[in-house]
Amino acid sequence: MPTCLCAALIAALFLPAIAQAEGILLLAHGGREDWNREVLELASKVDAELPVEVAFGMANKRAIQDAVNRLAEREVTGIVAVPLFISSHSSVIRATEYLLGKRDDAPPQMEVFARMSARHAESHGGTDPGFDWTTPIETALPVELTAALDGHATVAEILIARALEVSETPADEVVVVVAHGPTSEEDNDLWLGNMSLLVERMRAAASFSRIDHLTVRDDAPDDVQAKATQELRSVVERGAEEGKSVLIVPLLLSYGGIEKGIRERMEGLDYRMASQGLLPDDRLAGWVLAQAGAR
Repeated sequence: MPTCLCAALIAALFLPAIAQAEGILLLAHGGREDWNREVLELASKVDAELPVEVAFGMANKRAIQDAVNRLAEREVTGIVAVPLFISSHSSVIRATEYLLGKRDDAPPQMEVFARMSARHAESHGGTDPGFDWTTPIETALPVELTAALDGHATVAEILIARALEVSETPADEVVVVVAHGPTSEEDNDLWLGNMSLLVERMRAAASFSRIDHLTVRDDAPDDVQAKATQELRSVVERGAEEGKSVLIVPLLLSYGGIEKGIRERMEGLDYRMASQGLLPDDRLAGWVLAQAGAR
């Protein structure tokens, strides 16, 4: 049987809902040119299966509206928005829910994100005095919104791969999964809950001495950041005291600055850090398609 026919049969048997998704709105934070390029390369792989348009930004209404309009021009009959974010638990996601019409009331941070988006547009030569950045987008297409990466098995698989790339003797190594984390305590607890699930999946896949996890919370108040820094240093120091090598595996979509802050927090300590974040990795294209088909 021809390979293309096999692939079509597999898709029909195991991902029947994808055929109904029509178009994917891929939401991503956005960053430097190389950071954005990795997201766009991922989108191009997904686009080979389903129409995809990317909206960069932190609840940036203009970016989302433009991406939705591009999907409409591609004659999709419905849209599945997939947040390529580490966690579903943040003010950015809640503001995005509101913009997509999935939440009745705008979250308190909506005004902040609107101002940030407007300033970004102005700095790139875009001016639209009549544009309201704080109201939901306009579209006649039905829009669904999936969860972010959270505790998905694909994320755990990639994290293990990153750890093994810098590993020498797993039984004598402590892995520390480090995420940026949110500002609020409530959201942070939810982040840590998903990270705990990832760690459990990782433990089942590799025989490291121990796998720890924590958030550094760069955007939180100074005292919260200081506490997170001390926790990180304590975990690394504990591994060294046990005679273990410490492997730092950042839970980041892509390197672009946050990993440098993690290194600064661990100045003077002995460790090895994974060479990259979750991207690039072809498994994430499969995750996007699975999210579109699993709603």
